[in-house]
Amino acid sequence: MLVIGDHMNPGSPMIFCRRDGRTAIKDMHRMLDDLKQRMKTPPRGGIYISCMGRGQHLFGEGSREMKMISEVLGDIPIVGFYANGEIAGQNLYGYTGILTLFM
Repeated sequence: MLVIGDHMNPGSPMIFCRRDGRTAIKDMHRMLDDLKQRMKTPPRGGIYISCMGRGQHLFGEGSREMKMISEVLGDIPIVGFYANGEIAGQNLYGYTGILTLFM
């Protein structure tokens, strides 16, 4: 059985994803490495918003996501918090992390 907590229209696209810790860590490293390659100067600071379903459930204890950001981008001032989903355009996403950098 599949239950959807929203109204669906015929033809509405649906995406199914499987997420596990190993894949999440690999994906986070890929995205951070790509971001670092595109930066012309080091960031002055940042904000990281992580879905409550990520954190220790995917990355283990000890703020691993924030440590990964520092390992790749350097020791920059950064603040973070957890949210219960992210909104982009007309879409609601879960299990995502949003990194905003100040250049």
